Amino acid sequence: MQTIPQAKIWTAAGWSAPRVLVQDVSGRLCPSPAVGVSGGIAGERGANDGPVQGAIQPGTTGSGAATARIVPGIANLHSHAFQRAMAGMAERQTDPADSFWTWRETMYRFAARFTPERLHAVAAQLYAEMLEAGYTTVCEFHYLHHAPDGRPYADPAAMSRALVAAARETGIRLTLLPVLYMTGGFDARPLSERQRRFGHDVDAYLGLLDILRVDEGDALRVGCALHSLRAVQPDAMREVLAALPRDSRIHIHIAEQTAEVDECVAVRGARPVRWLLDNAAVDSRWTLVHATHLDAGEVQGIARSGATVAICTTTEGNLGDGLFPLRDYLDAGGRWGVGSDSHISVSPVEELRWLEYGQRLVTRRRNIAVGTASTSVGETLMHGAMASAVAATGHAVGLLDDDRHADLLVLDTDAPAFAGATDDDAIDRWLFSGNRNLVRETWVGGRRVVAEGRHVQRDAIEARYRATMAELLAD
Repeated sequence: MQTIPQAKIWTAAGWSAPRVLVQDVSGRLCPSPAVGVSGGIAGERGANDGPVQGAIQPGTTGSGAATARIVPGIANLHSHAFQRAMAGMAERQTDPADSFWTWRETMYRFAARFTPERLHAVAAQLYAEMLEAGYTTVCEFHYLHHAPDGRPYADPAAMSRALVAAARETGIRLTLLPVLYMTGGFDARPLSERQRRFGHDVDAYLGLLDILRVDEGDALRVGCALHSLRAVQPDAMREVLAALPRDSRIHIHIAEQTAEVDECVAVRGARPVRWLLDNAAVDSRWTLVHATHLDAGEVQGIARSGATVAICTTTEGNLGDGLFPLRDYLDAGGRWGVGSDSHISVSPVEELRWLEYGQRLVTRRRNIAVGTASTSVGETLMHGAMASAVAATGHAVGLLDDDRHADLLVLDTDAPAFAGATDDDAIDRWLFSGNRNLVRETWVGGRRVVAEGRHVQRDAIEARYRATMAELLAD
């Protein structure tokens, strides 16, 4: 049995005293017995075995060993899995005015090379990397639906199923968000040739959701993604929203670029977030991806709605999008989380760190992201990521509480970064101390999928990824 000696657990109230985490047969946490109960989460079973009843049991380690520290797994609120394959390949200037819009041309060319088999290989590599870094749930914003010429596959869910298979293989918890993508701009122009494989009409899109929901379970939730206001016209948006189950999660790209804001004002007479708040029943089921360019009324409006903002700091920085108004949003009580989006970085530490650093650069002050509950930036950031997880993903994740999934990270407290660490500074040390990955183990549903910093199937997944990259680059 796998045991974690002297385990302290990070909770909404901070670090607990060393205690036992107990899971039931479904991999959910249940009330802990007194310290000293025998057992442990079984770490020796195969990677595809189901969870068993057990506990993470405090104990003693060798002389001088550090106390183990366990934190909740982090939810990645925004992912385009196929873009992992082009990370680092769009960093040469193609135009003196390079921007998101020129980067998008490179992305379109790369997207045209994907088949279901290639998508599976790239997604499995990405999801293994996520698990090693500390993400245990991913929201996959998936618009690569059809063959490159725009014709549906014989199985219209073939590309979606490739993502589900990759998630099952690696063990990450998945919120699959098939994307409705219908028009090429706010003026309702048709999709371009390179966008054709993304497109659906409303009936076909709702049919795809019906197909995929059959496979829902503890490890898979199926929600809805509206690509953007420019890609979904108002009537289609209303029709789709009216057809969704009441508990469906709804994600949308919005206000990422100033050009998008300007075009929305010109065509619809309002800024994107303002228009959405005025024309849809935005509530806690919604996640607004990026929402980078907001005015004061929009900041307050999102916070009042209960929606989550998915901030993708490393991608927004890589694309030159801009900086989210974090301090104003925190003051308004807004809900937020992070995503790795284009995967030029696959690290929740880097997303959270640069979320804070961006604010420091623009204000020329330090320690910006703090709240009333804590003066620690790291703790405030962790609380934010934890608090949004259920609403954005639809999974019982984010906190290590009774009836939540046993999705957790065991930090490498033997690492130099934790030398002399205390409860007051352990989270800050994890998030703001160097670039070494400090996640030693990752557990999803009470199953260990990362041990000693390595995914349990890393070698096989990497070999397939290398072969797939050779094919993609040869096309």
